[in-house]
Amino acid sequence: MDRQGCAIVVGVGPGRGLGAALARCFAGKGLHVFIAGRGEEKLQAVVAQIQQSGGSATPVVADVTIELDVSQLFDRVRARGDVVKVAAYNVDSNIPAPFLETDVDLFTTLWQQNCLGAFLFAQAAVGIMQTQQQGTLFFTGATASLRAKPPFTAFACAKAGLRALAQGLAREFSPQGIHVVHTVIDGVIDGERARKQFPEYVQAKGEEGLLQLEAIVQTYWAIHQQHPSAWTHELDLRPFKEPF
Repeated sequence: MDRQGCAIVVGVGPGRGLGAALARCFAGKGLHVFIAGRGEEKLQAVVAQIQQSGGSATPVVADVTIELDVSQLFDRVRARGDVVKVAAYNVDSNIPAPFLETDVDLFTTLWQQNCLGAFLFAQAAVGIMQTQQQGTLFFTGATASLRAKPPFTAFACAKAGLRALAQGLAREFSPQGIHVVHTVIDGVIDGERARKQFPEYVQAKGEEGLLQLEAIVQTYWAIHQQHPSAWTHELDLRPFKEPF
């Protein structure tokens, strides 16, 4: 059994997505990766990619807004007995809706997926990392983490809550050796979702107008490797062409 440690990535969807790219990156660094998402077929496809490259991974079908699912995911992690080196909350659910057309169900769903799930995930991950006195905990944020803009007001409320959660965790647990990182993805990722849902926008952005997956994961890994005397808590990533 590989004892270099393990990683956990939740919010893993299509093979050309940030969750899958992070999983491949961590596996490529010698970590056994637990990948979680709601689609078993997509998880199995990512595991196959990792195994073909010589890595190892465990797929876990889970809805991170459900406490029992999160608990069962971390039961699997603890059963393996590895040190958890890195855990990434990469759930990013966004549904545009003008404010007066945003009903309670939509607002609640966005909050559950972007914020409540992160709370449940963080409690479980920090519980392990606190005992280890080490580990990096990533939260993937968005432009909406910092400012609200219609028709994404509900989404921004949820992402702002995620950012507040990350800040509180960093202040409480950094002295215990846990590196908490909030990343602001300020732009559109060049992935399967963007290319399927709004191909005209992708084309209009042109060459190097979107965030490239491999560039993002390189940054995540570099942050994970930082010396504790110079930790980054929050950073923003955007294409050089992106206005801000």
